[in-house]
Amino acid sequence: MKRPDPIPPGPGQESVWDYPRPAIAEPTDVHIVIEHRGVRIAETRAAIRVLETSHPPQYYIPPQDIANGVLEPAPGRSLCEWKGQARYWDIIAGGDRLAKVGWSYADPTPGFRILTDHVAFYPAPFDRITVDGEVVTPQPGEFYGGWITSRVVGPFKGVPGSRFW
Repeated sequence: MKRPDPIPPGPGQESVWDYPRPAIAEPTDVHIVIEHRGVRIAETRAAIRVLETSHPPQYYIPPQDIANGVLEPAPGRSLCEWKGQARYWDIIAGGDRLAKVGWSYADPTPGFRILTDHVAFYPAPFDRITVDGEVVTPQPGEFYGGWITSRVVGPFKGVPGSRFW
């Protein structure tokens, strides 16, 4: 499928088609809150966002900004061509176990050292994730972990037919 026509960004917006490939990681001071079953899983203004062409940002939360006792190691590993080997995390909150909803890099590649031990989360399983007070929409497709807000425009990788974008 050919690359789609990007949606032109409006004031205060970014187009994911202006993001680089290969991906980059950069600090951000947006206010992120993750909640599930009445438990505040994480709250930070010190996240790292990963930007990659056609993908909404992924946000990595510093470990000190994740609630104590909610993370449990999960089985499995995966390999990112840019970041290295990821490990997975379950979340335990409000009587629920959300399996493999987080991932992190204990020893990322040199270009992504800033992500060391920070945890990214798939947004769909949680009751509520906000960025600066705006509720996040999950990136389409079960594999992807991007967070869509009104600040980014697509179209976004993960919709049907986007495999080879």
